[in-house]
Amino acid sequence: MTDSPLPHTASGPVIAGVVPGQSPRVVREAARYAALAQAELVIAYVDTTRFVAFEDPDGYVHSSTVDVAGAAAQAALDEVQRAATEILAGDPTPWRVRPVIGDPALALIGLADELGASLLVVGTRKRGLGESLREFLTGSVAARLTHRQNRPVLVVPVSEAAGPEEQLPWES
Repeated sequence: MTDSPLPHTASGPVIAGVVPGQSPRVVREAARYAALAQAELVIAYVDTTRFVAFEDPDGYVHSSTVDVAGAAAQAALDEVQRAATEILAGDPTPWRVRPVIGDPALALIGLADELGASLLVVGTRKRGLGESLREFLTGSVAARLTHRQNRPVLVVPVSEAAGPEEQLPWES
């Protein structure tokens, strides 16, 4: 066995769907898989306060807002950029942050299709009644990703897993 580097692969980028304040574990795991595949890491932040109104034939997307949260959305994107810079400091994997808009699962699928992604990486939600209710109403992004497109999806636990005797939030 030699210590020569792996040959370049033709893999598409690894996309990590992240939210501000999320566990750094999601970005770290995505970077690890991108490095293994010798692929770029694209850290996607989905702005859910905007949605696609229509798309021109040349690909330009016209968006509309459901809220006047422009400053809040920019602050969230800045936080994602700052956190990624901190988490990936010293990591040789090429990466960039890419904002997308709309429904999280559909926006990630659209970005993955556009970039020819090889893998989607998302984190689980935090444990708690509020997060469980939100997931019940909007659906799990991870579950929707696995049912609406064909590329692999890696779901990274972001908090301590429930023990075998603990009740899960939706079981209470």
